[in-house]
Amino acid sequence: MVKVEFLGPIDKAPIEIEAKSLREVSQKLKEDLSLVDWLDKCAVAHNDTMVNSLDIALQDGDRISILPPVCGG
Repeated sequence: MVKVEFLGPIDKAPIEIEAKSLREVSQKLKEDLSLVDWLDKCAVAHNDTMVNSLDIALQDGDRISILPPVCGG
């Protein structure tokens, strides 16, 4: 199982899912209509490291963070 956490204004509790890659996580998250608008805009971190590829293998206990865009002043 991997833990997926949603940061900032996404306002969704963390979930645990079975997935062997970030691609599988992405496919499963796209099934949740409340997340669809967020997913294309968000950055992704795997165990606190920003990633740009969905072809990352996952292991039990990994943590995926979904980070929405932010702006500051």
